[in-house]
Amino acid sequence: MKLVVQVKLMPTPLVAEALEATLHACNEAASWVARLAFEKRMYRNFSLRKHSYAEVKERWGLGAQAAQHVIKKTCDAYASLWANLSAGNLGKPSSRRYRRATERPIVFRTEAAQPYDDRMLSWQTDARTVSLWTTSGRMKEIPFTAGPEQLAVLARHRKGESDLVFRDGMWFLMATCEVPEAPTQPGPVGFLGVDLGIVNIATTSDGEVMAGRNLNRIRVRERKLRTKLQRKDTKSARRRAQRRRRKEARRARDINHKIAKHIVAEAERTSRGVALEELTGIRERVRLRKPQRATLHTWAFAQLQSFLAYKARRAGVPLVYVDPAYTSLTCAECGNVDKANRVDQARFACRSCGFVDHADRNSSRNIRARAWLLWRCGAQSMAPVPRSGG
Repeated sequence: MKLVVQVKLMPTPLVAEALEATLHACNEAASWVARLAFEKRMYRNFSLRKHSYAEVKERWGLGAQAAQHVIKKTCDAYASLWANLSAGNLGKPSSRRYRRATERPIVFRTEAAQPYDDRMLSWQTDARTVSLWTTSGRMKEIPFTAGPEQLAVLARHRKGESDLVFRDGMWFLMATCEVPEAPTQPGPVGFLGVDLGIVNIATTSDGEVMAGRNLNRIRVRERKLRTKLQRKDTKSARRRAQRRRRKEARRARDINHKIAKHIVAEAERTSRGVALEELTGIRERVRLRKPQRATLHTWAFAQLQSFLAYKARRAGVPLVYVDPAYTSLTCAECGNVDKANRVDQARFACRSCGFVDHADRNSSRNIRARAWLLWRCGAQSMAPVPRSGG
């Protein structure tokens, strides 16, 4: 399975200047290639390379490998655009957002990430340095740092491309690692049902509740601050808003990682699988009042599920997605389905048998039961191939 390990570079001012010039040159070239591809309606790598490779090398002074990566990056960007259009992520063809995406070529930010392969980048993991190609020549012995776990994975399993990233005044390398998967448990003794929510981020069928009150309070505060900065609309206000947004995203990502790690470790310890609701398209399905919409749309449903998926895959823990219909209205004891069973956000009281429980725990027990039924009927682990991790 592929994981992405982030390491922080610590270049000298001279090296940082060379890296910045390299990113600018590569992204200017990529924007030019994107315009050419748009004009000629040519989006395949090898076809586009015939019309742009020589020009990119000569005009921006890029090496052979860098020029090929610039062209491939452009083709990949268009492929992602077509996939989003097909999935309806940019609205209907008549929408303004759809037209803006299709009526003009892609433009790359001057500091967008640039891929490097092993011909352009060499790692000295024992010395914790890297050697990077730049438009000013090869920059050698650039120090880098990362956490102990990330360094161990990098030393053992690094394989493939790495992306050079400039963010918040700092330089990073995103290294691809091929980590061997643990064999999936042949027959789990049961499943650990997990109900995901907003007030309680995750509630397990064992009764463990990971509350999100503190995180939600922070998000409300950050949203109010962001509104003030947007109204001010000065250059410094926009810069500060961007920093705050990234800080909030890092905090949420860290919390999601910790929750996913804990759930998968508990399932592995007890020889169980993990059961989740299939929440794809939840934002389009649910109807909420206006004050609740911001809370729903700022919570990382997909991120936590993806972390659970790749950690389960790495640990060899089966993962099953179940139909979420009526899990919050169904009694886990007698199976009675009634809207009145859900007394309020936190309390479940069955109108048929009188069973009373925490509402999210009751939902997680229903998720567990549905997963076990699916598994006994021959369902396989549905942990997808992960794209990134940590």
